[in-house]
Amino acid sequence: MRLLYIFIFLISFFSTSQDLDLSFKAINSDLLSNVNSVVRLDQMKMHLKATDELVYTVNKVVTVINKNADYHSRVQIPFDREHKIKNLQVYIYDKAGKEILKIKKNEFKDLSAADGFSLYTDDRVLYYKYTPTAYPYTISLDYTIETSDTAFLPSWYFIPNYLTSVEKSYLEVKYDNQDLKPEIKEFNLDELLVAKSEKAQTLTYEANDLVPIEYEVLGPSFSDRVPRLRLRLKKFSLKGEIASAENWKELGLWMNEALLKGQKELPTETIQIAKELVNGIDDDLEKAKVIYKYVQENTRYISVQIGIGGWKPISAIEVDRAKYGDCKGLSNYTQALLNAVGVTSYYTVIWAGEKKKNLVSDFSSIQGNHAILAIPYKGDYYWIDCTSQVHPFGFVGDFTDDRLALVVTSEGGELIKTVAYVNEENYQKTNAEFAIAENGAISGKVKIFTGGIQYDEHFSLARKNHEDIIKYYKDYWSNINNLNVNDITFENDVTAIEFSESVSVDATDYAKKTGERMLFVVNPFNKNTFVPKRYRTRQTPLVIGRGYFDKDNFEIALPHGYEVEALPKAVELENEFGKYSVSFNLDATKKIVTYTRELLIKEGTYPKEKYQTYRDFRKQISRNDNAKIVLLKNTK
Repeated sequence: MRLLYIFIFLISFFSTSQDLDLSFKAINSDLLSNVNSVVRLDQMKMHLKATDELVYTVNKVVTVINKNADYHSRVQIPFDREHKIKNLQVYIYDKAGKEILKIKKNEFKDLSAADGFSLYTDDRVLYYKYTPTAYPYTISLDYTIETSDTAFLPSWYFIPNYLTSVEKSYLEVKYDNQDLKPEIKEFNLDELLVAKSEKAQTLTYEANDLVPIEYEVLGPSFSDRVPRLRLRLKKFSLKGEIASAENWKELGLWMNEALLKGQKELPTETIQIAKELVNGIDDDLEKAKVIYKYVQENTRYISVQIGIGGWKPISAIEVDRAKYGDCKGLSNYTQALLNAVGVTSYYTVIWAGEKKKNLVSDFSSIQGNHAILAIPYKGDYYWIDCTSQVHPFGFVGDFTDDRLALVVTSEGGELIKTVAYVNEENYQKTNAEFAIAENGAISGKVKIFTGGIQYDEHFSLARKNHEDIIKYYKDYWSNINNLNVNDITFENDVTAIEFSESVSVDATDYAKKTGERMLFVVNPFNKNTFVPKRYRTRQTPLVIGRGYFDKDNFEIALPHGYEVEALPKAVELENEFGKYSVSFNLDATKKIVTYTRELLIKEGTYPKEKYQTYRDFRKQISRNDNAKIVLLKNTK
């Protein structure tokens, strides 16, 4: 929503400390196993002087061991009118701890923090890139931020990244009176690793000698694994606006009054257009569909990061005039149009992204990075993303599905979970009729129908150019050598929210001839080869973020002059992770083999002890998806 939010997470800064031995040999050997970098010191001292006065000093020293940690060499410090950078010092040291470079503030580039989509933004970044000549090297940075914004107190990660160990992590928060004492939410804290204390209006957290953690496939997110803190003030300042929010209801009230009030006025002629569009329609949901389509066809998304920290939408009048807006502006504009035709909707703040992320339910604070609309209808909610010009009404896909969002009403805020697409709802049905020729070539037609999250993954094909579509299918069916993709037709049913693909294909040498025999893989069009990585000692639970269901039905015409010598055996597998089945039916008269396959994978979180069982399940699926039919030449 605003690059200012980088202040919450982007505390990957560096510092210098004259008290440290910065030589590589001084690092505890226990912290050097399986690491890309070692944080020698990560320290922040925060001073809350008033509701609108915050000063924090950052000191960080990182030894980079190999090129995989060179992201540390890119120093980026965001700032704006309310965030002033003071006392900036950067040093580079060699393996022996000898200073080899001092970087002055005037050597940093002062860049706009625009993300490529932003038309307006007040955010800027001081940026410097160091190019290493040898490893290991150490980079350190000290600086101070003075700001009047206290809505976003910096979060704290005791371990900043995978394969990074930490010698010392220290956070100090000083507050000048009890009203300024921040609430702190602790995540994954182990009291054996992190020591905390409170005295003389000062809170401290300290951890030492933290060993690295390694990324694990199908594991929890990084933030769900590492010890970290979130901080907030119940009474805070944001771009001069003072707010008090004890809970989500109060925060929603403040948003409604400070951010949204007065932003929904529309020109008289636009109100008239909206009313004419829904003339004769009585049902509110049908009216909403018409208005949503109008917004899709008449506006476009451009980020506009201005106004109360980038959290206040530009007015509906401005969006109507310019025909563009960001997520906040377009949601507010759509809500204004819905108001004009008598349809209730609610401005909603959410964490958007392919991986599901909830607002922290027991820690009411300004959170999220995206705005959508919630439309109440007959006891349920329909969710619409007003930035999308392509998604059907009421379908949000994997960008904002199944996560807690803050719904803002005139009575206050409420956390509500968005629509979830669960297991069988995320389907792909593949029907194919193909023939194997006497020379081993394959030819036929494939029809694919997708819904739910799998719809979201496929329906964008219709907007690609022909060359990219051909490339997609050749990648998708990369198991078929010499593939030619011929006739292609698409149909996007936005009412049923189902996408269908019809594709004609052919390829030479699909079946392999060995003497009098011919062999070919029965499943050329939806072969699943995924087998999770093997771990000797799994550290984290198994997390299957999204379930799905595949159903395949293939009719295979056998080549003239060949008989089936061996069909694979039918298989049925079922366990807590899902189920898998394949069956084969031979019509000897018509020389047609019918292949039926179903695969269901269930969403869920499972104990780490179950990981190997799941891996074995996927190995069985992969092996059976690679099953072959053996044909024998008829010599009679």
